[in-house]
Amino acid sequence: MDKIYSVNGPVVKVAASKSFAMQEMVYVGNKRLIGEVIRVQSDFTTIQVYEGTTGLMPGEPVEGTGAPMSATLGPGIIDNIFDGIERPLKRLEELSGAFIADGANVSALDEEKKYDVTVTVKTGDMLKAGDIYCTCPETPLITHKCMLSPLSKGGEVVWRAEDGSYRVNDVVLKIKTARGETEELTLCQKWPIRTPRPCKSRLPITKPLITGQRIVDTILPIAKGGTAAIPGGFGTGKTMTQHQLAKWCDADIIVYIGCGERGNEMTQVLEEFSELIDPKTQRPLTDRTVLIANTSNMPVAAREASIYTGITLAEYYRDMGYHIAIMADSTSRWAEALREISGRLEEMPAEEGFPAYLPSRISEFYERAGYVEALNDKEGSVTIIGAVSPQGSDFSEPVTQNTKRFVRCFWALDKSLAYARHYPAINWNTSYSEYVEDLEDYYCENVSPDFMQVRQEISNILVEENTLMEIVKLMGTDVLPDDQKLLIETARIVRVGFLQQNAYHKDDTYVPLEKQYKMMKLILDFYKLAKNALSGGAAVDKIIGCGWIEKIIKVKYDIPNDKPEMFDDYENSMRADFAALAGGAKA
Repeated sequence: MDKIYSVNGPVVKVAASKSFAMQEMVYVGNKRLIGEVIRVQSDFTTIQVYEGTTGLMPGEPVEGTGAPMSATLGPGIIDNIFDGIERPLKRLEELSGAFIADGANVSALDEEKKYDVTVTVKTGDMLKAGDIYCTCPETPLITHKCMLSPLSKGGEVVWRAEDGSYRVNDVVLKIKTARGETEELTLCQKWPIRTPRPCKSRLPITKPLITGQRIVDTILPIAKGGTAAIPGGFGTGKTMTQHQLAKWCDADIIVYIGCGERGNEMTQVLEEFSELIDPKTQRPLTDRTVLIANTSNMPVAAREASIYTGITLAEYYRDMGYHIAIMADSTSRWAEALREISGRLEEMPAEEGFPAYLPSRISEFYERAGYVEALNDKEGSVTIIGAVSPQGSDFSEPVTQNTKRFVRCFWALDKSLAYARHYPAINWNTSYSEYVEDLEDYYCENVSPDFMQVRQEISNILVEENTLMEIVKLMGTDVLPDDQKLLIETARIVRVGFLQQNAYHKDDTYVPLEKQYKMMKLILDFYKLAKNALSGGAAVDKIIGCGWIEKIIKVKYDIPNDKPEMFDDYENSMRADFAALAGGAKA
């Protein structure tokens, strides 16, 4: 029997053992704490323990499982709340109360609940890895499709169960492999969390993840299967921005990973999501949400695993043909867990004490996003949106800089915008999206042929304003010529009337693409009419004071999302007013 040699926080060493393999899951101590082998040497085997090691003593037994750290995949994942190693928190609470007891051994899925299963294959059918063999309604919104594991060699169906109610571990199918062995299939399977699930092919990214947030959808879009980072200091609204994206984006399933965040924030997520009604289906949002809660007071090693648990669950549903959005809040806390464990392992530190392998771990995580064709020919996607919490809003620190290398969308949150109550506090000058060209065809075909041109003109106004503000800061607005004064006022309309969005207003919390386009068009039409009036002799003060600037800023509240035809009335009224203004100037 292998025994503990030393305990250093979550790091446990076993001396002179040849029993364990790299990344093998093990049970540590008399309480059978869950751990994973992270280093194998001739004299010592090192294990990181995913639970609290308080009270653990040298000499206690360590038992191997012969399998890697794996997630259990099957019906019952959605509408559930797990900790970092996929233990259901509701079940843990029943066993040990509000504080999780060490060594609490519970199954990831409810083994007693029955599901109405429809077996979709018949005797004699040939199955290969990834093929769907039965379905069951997991929630009113999501149909669960049980698939042959990618590790299976497949074979001929020799027995199938009748359609009916079954538990997750009940056998519903038997197949005979090419070697003549019989393989029994239940409703669930296991998959190693650190290994990406295979797919048939990666597909080009051409569809946007529509969020209803104007600055995201039009100025800095993200694609389905894409990656984005939301870096920002304390109080800039990272969590709130992710909540908005999770509530309103058009993904089929949301996986929200609270990785090292404050417990009260996770409580807010749980309460909000249970109260929210999905706008597409009028059902509670929890019917298509998985929550992984690994708060800052939970064991640090489990925080490191929670990211991989979340992405494995997402890939599983992706293979069923669903589009998944992952909210990881926050990858900085995950990196801090890596740093702490690395320090206890006495590894050579790199920049700011983080391990030298930090960039490769970050890239491994973000590379698991993508729009793919699964082994069963269905198309699905995993979109990753990771929050980054740089200390002191210093974007030059290692986690932000390395994340920037591996994501194609960077939404930099600005504390000056947040303190001015401009939300989302995404700074349009320091943020970028590399998906704009990939999504051009979609926007032109589904919204308007000139959508990209209108978007570019709005972006140009913001860029020009940024240049002019350097002069204004030095010398004031009085020194500017009239056309530049007009541009600064138009940029204010874009900033306050378009980019700023009210999450608590019924029409402004989510804005459809058609309304976003018409809002941009109205702003540009104002700018063109104002420039024409200016060149026709109208005074810039009269143009600014004509009332249309305030009217356009309030359009987001005054025109309901379901009445886009009202924009035509605004357009006609504005043209008439400017014609009168130009006529008065000539007179």
